[in-house]
Amino acid sequence: MKRTVGAHAGAAKSVAQSDSMPGEKAAGPAFSALVVKWQKQHGRHALPWQNTRDAYRIWLSEIMLQQTQVAAVIPYYQRFLLRFPDIASLAAAPAEDVMAHWSGLGYYSRARNLHRCAQRICTEYGGIFPADTSLLADLPGIGRSTAAAISAFAYSTRAAILDGNVKRVFCRVFGIDGYPGEKKVEEVLWRRAEALMPSDEVEAYTQGLMDLGATLCTRSRPSCAACPLAQCCTAFATDRVEQLPVRKPKKTIPEKHAAMLVIADRNQVLLEQRPDIGIWGGLLSLPELDRLAGGTEDGSDTAPLETVIARAIAPFGRLASYERLQPFSHGFTHFKLHVSPYRITIASRLDLAGQINHVWYDIDRLAQAPLPAPVKKLLLAVFREADLLADCV
Repeated sequence: MKRTVGAHAGAAKSVAQSDSMPGEKAAGPAFSALVVKWQKQHGRHALPWQNTRDAYRIWLSEIMLQQTQVAAVIPYYQRFLLRFPDIASLAAAPAEDVMAHWSGLGYYSRARNLHRCAQRICTEYGGIFPADTSLLADLPGIGRSTAAAISAFAYSTRAAILDGNVKRVFCRVFGIDGYPGEKKVEEVLWRRAEALMPSDEVEAYTQGLMDLGATLCTRSRPSCAACPLAQCCTAFATDRVEQLPVRKPKKTIPEKHAAMLVIADRNQVLLEQRPDIGIWGGLLSLPELDRLAGGTEDGSDTAPLETVIARAIAPFGRLASYERLQPFSHGFTHFKLHVSPYRITIASRLDLAGQINHVWYDIDRLAQAPLPAPVKKLLLAVFREADLLADCV
């Protein structure tokens, strides 16, 4: 909420003259009491993963909510539970099936860790999530804060959380400077989080912190007038709501390029299994050329594009023709990827013997395939258009 300095000059003056910042007045029981009271009256109570002690459902929601908004998570969460209703069914499922049900949600390492975590819980803990936060935090994909949230909601464990929403609340209320992702700043925040933990009503307090950050104390346009902590918020009193928490130092986002090949034959398309490590890890995707039409990055390959494509697809078939499709771009956390797709027609198709990372995949199954969202969108558009043209013949 943008405010003029003049409108709150009196508040700023009183802060400067006092021995402590407003946030210090809310330290301890007063802080947790405000959060709990607000959560019970105004917090979220009807999300699909609430009102349960089922650690499996709580864990699944916490993993899905990492780096992802609630509105985007809900439909994935519901579909995932229909296919994997419990920890045993998830642990026993093929990795491809798990990735297919995660496809489109992004940050695919979460899905790989989810699957590995389910298997470990079944083998090491008999399918029961441990209540001990240190044991939970040792499992794949579960860090300190997520472990605390799972244990708090499933077992009422008194353990502090510190996700992105909570960091933002603490930075503003207590006027904590510095980027929250820096180790020293994060250590300060963890000490604060642990000191503020109430002795009871842990679930309401934990949910309340999450709800405050997600619904009122948002990064942009926070609703300070409705916030129960406004009266003791240092950022609000000193007109620093828009400056706290300190943003991550900006870096130039690198750009990368890739040429993807859509090779179709006999109502199937050639797909490649991506390595577990890296972008779209563990998913199926399209085969890629090592370089674009302009040659390799060092300029050593100056062969015509047709020759490069023919050489690239030689293990799979003989090139008949190729067509450049509409390029597209996709943003990742650390870089931007520009994709130039090519539709390839082959004159003959070779057996995939020895090609353990490639598979001819039925086109009519693409909608359920474990594909990255932009690749699936491309393929569905390409073959939908082909079907429409075929219907007109």
